[in-house]
Amino acid sequence: MTTSKVIPASESSTSALRFGRIPITNVQPVVECGAFNAKAIPGQNMEVSATVFREGHDRLGVSAVLYGPEGQERQRTRLAEQVPGTDSWSGRLTPTSTGDWSFTIEGWGDLYGTWHHNADVKIAAGVDVELMLAEGAALLGAAAGDTEREAVDRETFDAAAAALADESLTVTERLDAGMSARVLAAVERRPIRNLVTSSVRYPVRVERPAAGRGSWYEFFPRSIGAQQDPATLEWTSGNFRTAAERLDDVAAMGFDVAYLPPIHPIGRTHRKGPNNTLVAAEQDPGSPWAIGSAEGGHDAIHPDLGSFEDFDAFVARAGELGLEVALDLALQASPDHPWVKSHPEWFTTRVDGSIAYAENPPKKYQDIYPINFDNDPDGLSAEVLRIVRLWVDHGVKIFRVDNPHTKPVWFWEWLIGEVNAEDPDVVFLAEAFTRPPMMHALGKAGFQQSYSYFTWRNTKEELEEYFTEVSHETSGFFRPNFFVNTPDILTEYLQFGGPPAFKIRAVLAAMSSPLWGVYSGYELFEHVARPGAEEYIDNEKFEYRPRDYAAAIEEGRSLAPYLKRLNDIRRMHPALQDLQNITIHGSTDDHTLVFSKHKNVSTAHGVRKDTIIVVVNLDPHSTRESTVSLDLEALELDPEDLTPEGTYRVDDLITSDGWLWGADNYVRLDSHVEPAHILHVRRPV
Repeated sequence: MTTSKVIPASESSTSALRFGRIPITNVQPVVECGAFNAKAIPGQNMEVSATVFREGHDRLGVSAVLYGPEGQERQRTRLAEQVPGTDSWSGRLTPTSTGDWSFTIEGWGDLYGTWHHNADVKIAAGVDVELMLAEGAALLGAAAGDTEREAVDRETFDAAAAALADESLTVTERLDAGMSARVLAAVERRPIRNLVTSSVRYPVRVERPAAGRGSWYEFFPRSIGAQQDPATLEWTSGNFRTAAERLDDVAAMGFDVAYLPPIHPIGRTHRKGPNNTLVAAEQDPGSPWAIGSAEGGHDAIHPDLGSFEDFDAFVARAGELGLEVALDLALQASPDHPWVKSHPEWFTTRVDGSIAYAENPPKKYQDIYPINFDNDPDGLSAEVLRIVRLWVDHGVKIFRVDNPHTKPVWFWEWLIGEVNAEDPDVVFLAEAFTRPPMMHALGKAGFQQSYSYFTWRNTKEELEEYFTEVSHETSGFFRPNFFVNTPDILTEYLQFGGPPAFKIRAVLAAMSSPLWGVYSGYELFEHVARPGAEEYIDNEKFEYRPRDYAAAIEEGRSLAPYLKRLNDIRRMHPALQDLQNITIHGSTDDHTLVFSKHKNVSTAHGVRKDTIIVVVNLDPHSTRESTVSLDLEALELDPEDLTPEGTYRVDDLITSDGWLWGADNYVRLDSHVEPAHILHVRRPV
């Protein structure tokens, strides 16, 4: 737990003790007692906290110290007690570059704070007046002799010590000298400490920004440019050349990542037809997740999509537009995959000799064989590593991993460790809609980000609880990517909420998490589900779905301009790029959700404060009125931010309206006009 730098007794009597001179417990972010790295990204204000206390009534100080990859101290910040009397301390550390960092928590006796408190109380009561002044003079005199302090601070302490000892001055003058603003500032810069106790160093892996920040857009390359002959009804698939044209629109909407479902050959055996029917016609393309045919497996490209040269050109075009390509890594096989013949031991064979297909009751995937890691873990692991390296060599640095929770966690810890040791820029997203312990374990094992339960959190209570969980309870190891929809997930909220529901969910995802995603068709308000299922009718997983995006924009029935505005706001405001800085605020309406995000940003001209307040009407069908009550302390308002009346200016980044707000504010949001306020707290330049 802690190791004291001050040995209070003999070595033999203290060597087995767990507590140091100042007890330090419950340090965060710490993952499995430091067995795994906590997660961070450069420039992130990483929240750190601990429970620190001591015996008696003397004042206590707590600091967090950040060490760079080379082991040198990079930052030291004093923590604040969250609620007086709770012994719970918190603050922020900000790593500046990628690599393996670490941090410690220090607890220490606050000598000046103890004297300041005692002198205030006793001198006011006329108790031990001269003794308290003498103790102050001795304390500051000793600090003045500390050669590690700045010369100006040593001079300040020396002058204050002299004044405290000067009996020609009044008691008030002497006390004021020992508690002057200059003295307080010097103590703040370098506290006067004793009994310094340090925790062990805890590891933090700082990964590139794409590991924790980004806007994702998913689309099927085969649908972009796909054409159907009106006479024969036969389809011609889209390909990487036609799909490259869609990249311009994806970039124009402000997305960072173009995510592609599997691009490999698709099996014919048990191929699914439209709407997941069991019989497919000759022209039905099948599910991209049924990987493998005579044309190859995970290391091949579907012939309809083009060649590796075409794929390389697609990746290059994405790079020109400032996009990264994310590729699906689905460790499963169709019955026609080359592995089925060459490595039948990589699958589960039933007692009747058949290979078990995938099931997720009530869903059945007769066209897919799941992988079994228990028969030949070394051989299968080596093959997967070879495949990942192949696609990394072709410019893919982000993988969306399909159903990682159906594979052993040890395998992911090994694979991600191997890949990141060679190339730390490679990012893995876990598509793991499963129980929390498994989702969390995958994050601890190395997955940089994960799908989440956000998709099914719709009510005010559900969202407040989930935002608090992912931002403050699990953020050290679990980064949620808030996808608003997927090819598999079309929630009832979107099915029946109309266009306002699509706006509401986009605002919630884009403003609350630094990672969010959209599946193609969302901007066209596609909302019709297959009867009895929570997924789209005429699902793109099983058929071509060309869409006329341009016509929708021209006719004013596209959400694309709104998505662009949300992504623009995200880029302009650093507060929206961190996960741990959500504060939930109150409202009198059960359908009005309020949260804020605040960040202090270091610039060449000092610290710039960025604060966003989001107010959302969660009811897509009606207008809601509410009184919004804000925790002004969380907004970190300075006196210069306020008007003489104590109000402050907020600008709506969606509508360009502006108001003067205070602690309590009336809000009226018509979901059919604009369901949300995204407010920026205006501060003097």
